[in-house]
Amino acid sequence: MKKNRLGGSELYVSEIGLGCMSLGTEETKAAALLGEALDRGVTLLDTADLYDGGRNEELVGKAIRGRREQVVLATKVGNRRIPGQDGWTWDATKAYILSAVRDSLKRLGTDYIDLYQLHGGTLDDPIDETIEAFEQLKREGVIRAYGISSIRPNVIREYVARSGIASVMNQYSIVDRRAEETVLPLLAEKGISVIARGPVASGALADGREPAKGVLDYELDELVALRGELQQLTSPARSLSQLAIRYSLGHPTVAAAIPGASSREQLLQNLAAAEVPPLSEAELEAIRGASKASVYAQHR
Repeated sequence: MKKNRLGGSELYVSEIGLGCMSLGTEETKAAALLGEALDRGVTLLDTADLYDGGRNEELVGKAIRGRREQVVLATKVGNRRIPGQDGWTWDATKAYILSAVRDSLKRLGTDYIDLYQLHGGTLDDPIDETIEAFEQLKREGVIRAYGISSIRPNVIREYVARSGIASVMNQYSIVDRRAEETVLPLLAEKGISVIARGPVASGALADGREPAKGVLDYELDELVALRGELQQLTSPARSLSQLAIRYSLGHPTVAAAIPGASSREQLLQNLAAAEVPPLSEAELEAIRGASKASVYAQHR
């Protein structure tokens, strides 16, 4: 599978990674999906301490034992569980990040994380302090690179201006093109990569699944109509899911797309996009013409 450099870091990631949130909590099933993904050329695995209360990190860690060197392991921090309370609270302080990384390392069964990401972020955070934590971990060799997972342009701009982030994980698909307005041009200018999550939009652009509800700027009838137009660009060699993934990869700033998978069928369908040629400029323009150029309404 093709590999792309992640920003200015030394990390090279498979153009199609695996978003691990959908793996579930059953170890045998998760191990099989992760093992097959690695066997088929996936190197980027993305998890978070938030997913299933840390169980997801544990499953990923067990699955990569003996294969650690072939994996670019990405996880996230910022959501803090308070003992005795339900749910999570947001904490982007330096003290918490330096503490939370140790817990993630233990669950993952490794002594370093390739890509450590802030799992959100707001302008009210102690941003300089947050950056200090990541820079310290990088100096210590605990992490190799860091980034943020955010759809907030105002937060992304702050980290671009003030930090050494290698990447921004951003929701980006045919039905969510908000990043095209300001985020992608900014990151392209600064040499920072995008990791595109949700390229098939939680199944809205998946094969064999008729959508039951609308998404973002699309009512259900509009989404159904768009799928019909997109079908004209598919072929026996390129399904709707693969078209959607190739669209997300069509922007030069996108280093990897990370569709999730909860079954072997979904995994294989997604990974087959690696065998599909990149979309031509004419095909990209046709998709842009059929879909909406959404813009961010908040956090500008």
